[in-house]
Amino acid sequence: MIDHVTLLVSDFRRSLDFYTAALAPLGYALVMEITREQIPDLPFSAGAGLGVRGKPDLWLRDAAGQAITPTHLAIAAPDREAVRAFHAAALAAGGRDHGAPGLRPHYHADYYGAFVLDPDGYNLEAVCHQAE
Repeated sequence: MIDHVTLLVSDFRRSLDFYTAALAPLGYALVMEITREQIPDLPFSAGAGLGVRGKPDLWLRDAAGQAITPTHLAIAAPDREAVRAFHAAALAAGGRDHGAPGLRPHYHADYYGAFVLDPDGYNLEAVCHQAE
């Protein structure tokens, strides 16, 4: 099951306005925005999550001069142990570590994820939103 998808965009505000309007009939709304001012080590200047019923599953991110290509795929995990097992198996299969299993409280208190880069450099994540 896919948890969320991130799209790089060349003009963040224009794209956020477009997606907010275009997806409103489908029940999507802006759930949250994040900026480098909020999170100093954020690797981009601005991002926003859109979703249904308060859960962002479509993220937009400022491309900051990067090529516009798919970069991130997150898969829902049933628990934190599955996130840890995903990370270990991905590394064993040749993936490169891109974020060890752990809490990411800047997203929300129980956000527990792990990240790897696949052989082509795509960012693959397993994430669990449940408390321990």
